[in-house]
Amino acid sequence: MIELSSVLSHFFDTLSSTVRDVLPIVIIIFGFQLAVLRRPVANWSRVVLGFVYVVLGLSFFLMGLELALFPLGESMAAQLTALDFLFDSGEAIPEQVPWEEYYWVYLFSAAIGFSTTVAEPSLIAVAIKANQVSGGTIKVNGLRISVALGVAFGIALGSYRIVVGDPLHYYILVGYVVVVVQTYFAPKMIVPLAYDSGGVTTSTVTVPIVAALGLGLASTVPGRNPMLDGFGLIAFASLFPMITVMGYAQLSVWKGRKELD
Repeated sequence: MIELSSVLSHFFDTLSSTVRDVLPIVIIIFGFQLAVLRRPVANWSRVVLGFVYVVLGLSFFLMGLELALFPLGESMAAQLTALDFLFDSGEAIPEQVPWEEYYWVYLFSAAIGFSTTVAEPSLIAVAIKANQVSGGTIKVNGLRISVALGVAFGIALGSYRIVVGDPLHYYILVGYVVVVVQTYFAPKMIVPLAYDSGGVTTSTVTVPIVAALGLGLASTVPGRNPMLDGFGLIAFASLFPMITVMGYAQLSVWKGRKELD
């Protein structure tokens, strides 16, 4: 049982570090507003209250990462790769576990990638703005689901890479070749949004769980180095949404042309 004093001590330590991190942003914003633009700040009370909410929210979120999400991700990776889970009690365990025996890891990776991306606040904000700017042409849920599918596939493929031990750059190079080819053929309106969609996935909800999953897998799969193999999943989470968003736009254009014909 965690003692209240240790929790409070942890919270105040996290709060002080969060204030130090947010302080440069506050200085730059108010510095430009007051010294460069020479305009007063409207609604001082609401602005200050908003910054208080930001600092408190970040502090609680960071505590949640350290106390829950990071340990949970590593624990799930350890349990899914445990030999007693992969093989029955009477079954002979080979010296080198085949990659296909880790299929629960791939399914869990895809599921966690999809669910965290759908819940990503930054993606929701981008999808709403894209819907407004496009006059409703780009659907909010359509964009969110296409990005989430890209992350799900990317995390599953990245987990496979950790299991088999392939070099990371092979996958990234092939992925960006596909992105370049798609960029040429995809509707020009969607290309910038697709590139931004790859960036918004590396945000507050997705990154902590994905990073914990990668480190947990690399720590428990025999022969893997957590430093060398544990990182890199986030690169997959950024790359494949670009492919799926441009693919979603290409399918929409093809469907529209087919209906006209």
